[in-house]
Amino acid sequence: MSGEEAGLTAFEKNVEATIPKLRRYARAMTRDSEIADDLVQDTLLRALRSKHLFQGEVVNGWLYTILINLNRNRLRSLTRRPALSPLGDNDAPDPPEPDAGARDIERAVSTLADNQRHALLLVVLEGLTYREVAEVQGVPIGTVTSRLARARGAIKKFLDGGKNKSH
Repeated sequence: MSGEEAGLTAFEKNVEATIPKLRRYARAMTRDSEIADDLVQDTLLRALRSKHLFQGEVVNGWLYTILINLNRNRLRSLTRRPALSPLGDNDAPDPPEPDAGARDIERAVSTLADNQRHALLLVVLEGLTYREVAEVQGVPIGTVTSRLARARGAIKKFLDGGKNKSH
């Protein structure tokens, strides 16, 4: 064991173990690896600076809460700037490929309201329980349940053709 590893506290080891999960969630949430990496770095800095405020043993929920709040602040600051039109809606349709189903699901998830998408990603991608998601999002567990039900319904509708059918 190196001197550096021996010097890590249990808190720091728990934070370090959560980094891959934070990166994965941030990338799924932002759909931009550079922004995601910046958010994770800011999350880690805040967590380490504020470790005296943390109580408990499991830091995952606390770190996700910091990450989500930082992203929320980032999005608020973006709404104050002029919006750029994202490409994608008018793009030519993709030719059918083996991974077309995955792309359809990704598109369906991207159409969800933020609170629904975040709840779905925390449960499906990160494996958090509904109770943990409720704590991270600061809402009752029933709200998480309804967000997930609405998210699943919206994805099903999107994949079944939704409102885009012209018949």
